[in-house]
Amino acid sequence: MKKNIFLFLLTVSLATYGQLPDYTYRSNIHSIKLTRAGDIYGYPVIKLNSTEQLELTFDDLEANYKNYYYTYQLCNADWSIADLHSFDYIKGFQQVRITTYRNSSIAFTRYINYQATIPDRNSSPSKSGNYLLKVFLDGDTSKLVFTKRFLVVDTKATVGAQVLQPFNGNILKSHQKLKVGVNINQQVSVFNQQDVKVVLLQNFGWVSAQYLLRPNIYRGNYFEYNDESNTTFAAGKEWRWIDLRSLKLMSERMVRLDKQPTRTDVYVKPDTDRKHQVYLYYRDLNGFYTIENSDNQNPYWQSDYGYVHFSFFPPGNKAYPEKDVFIYGELSNYTLNNDSKLEFNEEKGAYEKTLLLKQGFYNYSYVTLPVKKGNENFSFENTEGNYWGTENSYQVLVYFRSFGGRSDELIAYTSINSLFQRP
Repeated sequence: MKKNIFLFLLTVSLATYGQLPDYTYRSNIHSIKLTRAGDIYGYPVIKLNSTEQLELTFDDLEANYKNYYYTYQLCNADWSIADLHSFDYIKGFQQVRITTYRNSSIAFTRYINYQATIPDRNSSPSKSGNYLLKVFLDGDTSKLVFTKRFLVVDTKATVGAQVLQPFNGNILKSHQKLKVGVNINQQVSVFNQQDVKVVLLQNFGWVSAQYLLRPNIYRGNYFEYNDESNTTFAAGKEWRWIDLRSLKLMSERMVRLDKQPTRTDVYVKPDTDRKHQVYLYYRDLNGFYTIENSDNQNPYWQSDYGYVHFSFFPPGNKAYPEKDVFIYGELSNYTLNNDSKLEFNEEKGAYEKTLLLKQGFYNYSYVTLPVKKGNENFSFENTEGNYWGTENSYQVLVYFRSFGGRSDELIAYTSINSLFQRP
């Protein structure tokens, strides 16, 4: 309960200052991707003072050239703004202009594709921690266009983590538990338990993050976290998918493909709840999407856009009482708002949502949230079901704030997979 109140206050605070993470402020901006350089599946994490880089790409559907700039904003472990001036954590120029762009070609949809390699040699983060990449217009930070999260780690600790089946009989068959051990280097002066914070993510989704402020075992520079009430996640099931790599030929999960002179409409095969279906393992992207194109050569400026129509039929074709249904995954920025909320069609007895998506391969799930939002987190229970053996990836982030420090340093990061932890 305290965690959910904290996250609510955090959201309000970030909204007040216009600093919502992973948020797009302009409707003409689409297909924002920030990944590790050379790895379209790589989460944006780099080591401090290394040669590692990230690749940013996005489209402006207004299709007229604009002067886009970017800068960095250092944040704490909870994504509140760090109490530091930008000169304290940016080495070099405070703003960088994005100069690599190209007009779309072959595609029916007109847009300009922008690309940048981050960090720039003349502007880079000088501290470890959570960062917001802020893209804005004309060198004016008040004209914010979008934000994207990325992480800078300065390794000062080692992490050992396991995915286990919970002991609690009520969640034994539906949840997964993490056991985490952290060994901090001896040169790091840890005065008390509160100097260290651990954050757990499931499939890179911050909306369901678990914040661990106190270890169960604390010996010198060793911290262990194994409390089921704080380290357990609903397992869900493998992600649904839609293959949009071709908009000329129908893929497996398309039921109709309508190509018109001015737009393309893709109708996805109707989805139903999987709560009582037998669990089936298959490889997925754990909620990610990729920009890919099998129709043309270059996926970034030769890919087209399509209006993709999703439909979800609940049991008995009746709306869930007092619950909203959302489409969840990177395609919706892992956010639960009006942009990802499905509307119930009484006539069809189905929840429906249309998204404008670029050619690629997309993972998604359906989740529910109470209409009267209280302390509940979103749930897979009504739409997907939960099975403890589901393949999920988990991320463990370790933060340290020194005595008198003004920001949280990211001193360790690791990612593990539940597939290799099962007996």
